[in-house]
Amino acid sequence: MRNIKVEHLIETPVEKQQIELVERKGVGHPDSISDGLAEAMSRALCKEYIEKCGVVLHHNTDETQIVAGRSNPQFGGGEVIQPIYTLLVGRATKEFNGVEIPAEAVALRAAKEYLRNTIVDIDLEGDIILDCKLGTGSSDLRDVFQRDRVPVANDTSFGVGHAPFSELEQIVYDSERMLITDLKKKIPGIGTDIKVMGLRDNNDIQLTICCGMVGKYVDDMDHYLNIKEEMVDYVTDLALKRTDRTVKAFVNAADNVKCNSVFLTVTGTSAEMGDDGSVGRGNRCNGLITPNRPMSMEATSGKNPINHIGKIYNLLSTQMAKDIVKAVPDVDDVYIKLLSQIGQPIDQPFVASAQIIPADGANFNSIKSEVEVIMDEWLADVTKITKMVINGELDTF
Repeated sequence: MRNIKVEHLIETPVEKQQIELVERKGVGHPDSISDGLAEAMSRALCKEYIEKCGVVLHHNTDETQIVAGRSNPQFGGGEVIQPIYTLLVGRATKEFNGVEIPAEAVALRAAKEYLRNTIVDIDLEGDIILDCKLGTGSSDLRDVFQRDRVPVANDTSFGVGHAPFSELEQIVYDSERMLITDLKKKIPGIGTDIKVMGLRDNNDIQLTICCGMVGKYVDDMDHYLNIKEEMVDYVTDLALKRTDRTVKAFVNAADNVKCNSVFLTVTGTSAEMGDDGSVGRGNRCNGLITPNRPMSMEATSGKNPINHIGKIYNLLSTQMAKDIVKAVPDVDDVYIKLLSQIGQPIDQPFVASAQIIPADGANFNSIKSEVEVIMDEWLADVTKITKMVINGELDTF
């Protein structure tokens, strides 16, 4: 029997709390770029290992760092003066049973492809330097991948997940995603470095959005201000489709038009002019930063998806929570906390905790039994998380 504990949490659901804060750092934020590069490299290494060796081998690419460059943005153009420096760093298995694996080459190709597809306004030839330094993991860590059908935990650590998203959480997440995937197609001057900070004070929602505009697509100050207005209208309309609360949006609130001081960039990311980035300093694996909720500070991106608990249990707890609110009626909020013990099989957590805030009048005993079944089923098939990660089915930031 797995150590599953389900308890009735006596707490005000997030939607009924007076103050709620939610943040999302968009894909072009330096911290998110680090996360994206780390995860792209890990996924590519997994596929290379499977193709050449039939199994995923030990690796971690979660120490990727970005050192900001310098730029001279201008309306209608601008240039990068000093390229962004990116250190793709971590550990990887480079030889297995006599088979040589070009880990650095695989990682570098994956990083370039990720940037090309995601940070679309950056010039890979002149705006950024990619330096790949992958060390070799210790023999005992590499061996742990071969010992058991169910991998053993590499650490004593925990993962945290919650569901469902509150209205504000969904609005903050969707705002950044839709600005990039939808509105940017119409307005190319919108950069990929978008940070959305959401505040809900009772029934009033305020969204503060910071966006690095791409200078070559912005003609002048009037054009810049028009783009801001279109972004405000777009996000407000988007939010009002998801809530009956009042919504007010602000874009680039620090702009000083009289002094010609606005958030203009060359590449669409602040990494070009002063903002460094590191893996794990931004969004949690659900894509948000949620101070009203329990969170793990563990970095998820770039860690190996076989036995690194910091990755597996954060992703797993999030999937458990989502499935619980889909399948079990009368659950206002659910918080999942999974704790490993180093050296123990990852399908046997030290504790698997579910804290349930039931709806008024709900039968908690009925909820409890259904939640236990869902958690047990996920743990029994825990390696499904690994497959989903390798196939790109789960986001890590």
